[in-house]
Amino acid sequence: MVPKTLGELFDAFHREAFRLETLDDYSRSGNVDAYQAFLAGEPQPANYNEAWVSEIRSHTSRGKRVYRVHILSRPLTPYLRFELGWGYQKNATGGEQFFILDTTEQPNPLEGVPDFWCFDSLTPAVMNYAEDGSFLGAGILPDARADEFRTYRDTAMAHAVPLPEWWAKYGE
Repeated sequence: MVPKTLGELFDAFHREAFRLETLDDYSRSGNVDAYQAFLAGEPQPANYNEAWVSEIRSHTSRGKRVYRVHILSRPLTPYLRFELGWGYQKNATGGEQFFILDTTEQPNPLEGVPDFWCFDSLTPAVMNYAEDGSFLGAGILPDARADEFRTYRDTAMAHAVPLPEWWAKYGE
């Protein structure tokens, strides 16, 4: 069976799942209550994002790689402070790897490239968002487009630094 949804792609990948994030604010796409708690200065709940961490762990414990690059510039938006400080730090406990492509002092080498996932370097899924940042769904592209998205991934990784290194320098 050929996967037709993002969930099916997650269930079916064998080696790696790569994500490129390009937005400064995903607050209308999930974790709304947690984001509000973060903004209110509340401590991060111990079980925050536990379902995703378990999902990631189910893959990384079997030797699969799940990793992402977020393109951003400083100063960080409130949402990015939340995502990097709460989300990425928590997700890393499940084995997900994070990289930052900081365009504050350099041009964005991927200007205009959409958010996407690419599974096993073969199947790209473009993440679609409304103007207000609400998630509209994923468009699974034909494997024939994989070369284009592998090039985007490779470009992102060539210009990104590991989150721990970036966070030590710029984290808030």
